[in-house]
Amino acid sequence: MSEHNKRTGAQRRGPGGHGPGGPMMQGGEKARDFKGTMAKLIKYLSEFKLSILVVIIFAVASTIFTIVGPKILGKATTKLFEGITSKISGSGNGIDFNYIGNIIGLLLVLYIVSALFSYIQGWIMSGVTMKVTYRLRKDISEKINRIPLKYFDGTNHGEVLSRVTNDVDTISQTLNQSLTQIITSVTSVIGVLSMMFSINWLMTVVALCVIPVSMIFIMIIVKNSQRYFKEQQDYLGHVNGHIEEMYGGHLVMKAFNGEGKSVAKFQDLNNTLYKSAWKSQFLSGLMMPIMGFVGNLGYVAISILGGYLAAKKAITVGDIQAFIQYVRSFTQPITQLANISNILQQTAASSERVFEFLEVEEEVAEVQNPVKLEKVDGRVDFNHVHFGYNPDKTIINNFSASVKPGQKVAIVGPTGAGKTTMIKLLMRFYDVNEGAIMIDGHDIRNFTRGDLRGMFGMVLQDTWLYNTSIMENIRYGRLDATDEEVVAAAKAAHVDSFVHTLPDGYNMILNEEASNISQGQKQLITIARAILADPSILILDEATSSVDTRTEVQIQKAMNNLMKNRTSFIIAHRLSTIRDADLILVMNHGDIVEQGSHEQLLAEGGFYANLYNSQFESTQVS
Repeated sequence: MSEHNKRTGAQRRGPGGHGPGGPMMQGGEKARDFKGTMAKLIKYLSEFKLSILVVIIFAVASTIFTIVGPKILGKATTKLFEGITSKISGSGNGIDFNYIGNIIGLLLVLYIVSALFSYIQGWIMSGVTMKVTYRLRKDISEKINRIPLKYFDGTNHGEVLSRVTNDVDTISQTLNQSLTQIITSVTSVIGVLSMMFSINWLMTVVALCVIPVSMIFIMIIVKNSQRYFKEQQDYLGHVNGHIEEMYGGHLVMKAFNGEGKSVAKFQDLNNTLYKSAWKSQFLSGLMMPIMGFVGNLGYVAISILGGYLAAKKAITVGDIQAFIQYVRSFTQPITQLANISNILQQTAASSERVFEFLEVEEEVAEVQNPVKLEKVDGRVDFNHVHFGYNPDKTIINNFSASVKPGQKVAIVGPTGAGKTTMIKLLMRFYDVNEGAIMIDGHDIRNFTRGDLRGMFGMVLQDTWLYNTSIMENIRYGRLDATDEEVVAAAKAAHVDSFVHTLPDGYNMILNEEASNISQGQKQLITIARAILADPSILILDEATSSVDTRTEVQIQKAMNNLMKNRTSFIIAHRLSTIRDADLILVMNHGDIVEQGSHEQLLAEGGFYANLYNSQFESTQVS
């Protein structure tokens, strides 16, 4: 079942969504700490307590005005019945139309006021709901920027997205519909029951005997359908996840002839989803016919008893008519009240997931008095750095190195040696476990993250471009840059040489995957972005890995100009590109095993020499 189908299904059921497949049937996941989560949600809503109080008052008032209607209408029915019987018997003046007209006028006023109150409470509650939804999504968005990267290393991105969308939507729907529905249902049950007892206690007892029978059927259906709805939601997620995965890796899947396997897996998941959805919908669809059948049995019993009491003059005809109306309107709030438990459980489960995310441990707080450098020289010192993504597994062991301002430093080594990890530590995407990284003599933890990262310009092997023009993608390096400055950076990075061959030139819009330009062109644009940023320290992680040899030479010239008087860190697998580096740090298993210039390291004939020479043999180091 698609998200669209679920929404349109709710619309078909009308306000509140109750009926076959309503909220009672949607439950599945339950909160581990129901009371604690609901307390947090109530606290979150405390900002809107006045508005919610007004909603409660108006909802109760609207329901009460609706409830008293049938009894007042019953008086008109009695007066009409008495008028007809007196006319037939010839003992009266006939029907009192003035009295009946007054009753109808009173009813009209009551129903208009009830509708007005209902509209006002709905309008206020919609506003509150949208504000709460906006605030939740805003808090989640801001939280994402404060959560350390290690959280995302161990959490599925779709899981985070689900909390922003599905879980917040569930809370929103509950607040907008179910909260007022709970209020009106409780008021209706109490009010209708009071009116029924005020008409005749014996008929009320007979009517109430129907409720246990209805509840038994409801419990049987819920017990059997609940697990199928849970399974349906689970496999809906599996199907969506598989589709998203196949769509994202479509080219790879096609290249390895994985269509058959992909379709087979989809059919397996989809068949399971179909079976669970069919069973859940079928069972929930039984509820209304069964409830209708049981309710009709109650009407028969009440009609027989009412006729008997009317014949004995113990009750008026109008009261019988009003009572039947009350019985008819009594079953609906009873069904809705049966839904409340699952509605709240579902809401609590979604709220718990949202609050869990909002309570995730954040990055180490910024220092109280951060260091502010007027000018960054670019001296970088790694002092006995130890680090592991998991505390029990250290991958950087006692890393020490000193980089002078303006030096061009290459970090090389086999895959998994820890090269990119060192860059992540330098940018403070992660904090070191032991030791310290210093910039111009100051521990990087004494800078704000914004100031620290503002010192760096970064070009990664994995290009990141977003869905806008080439001009704006380059301008992302410095948002206040003029068009002329952007073009100048593009020329330095050799973007200008190809951009004029593209439709609309610099104004060409890149698609979502930026697949309407080549990989090499994407790399050049990210380099232009770094040039525009004009940083104090450069980080180039395989920056020229996706360009051809000729373009690489051009880029190297541009980079050499850019790196003048700037400290630069270069991670490269093609060792031929870093021969002119001032310092080469050779890493293996998290340690610096060698360091020196290209010529010095080759002369030593050690680990670096083996790496370098192997690139010109048949076996290439990856």
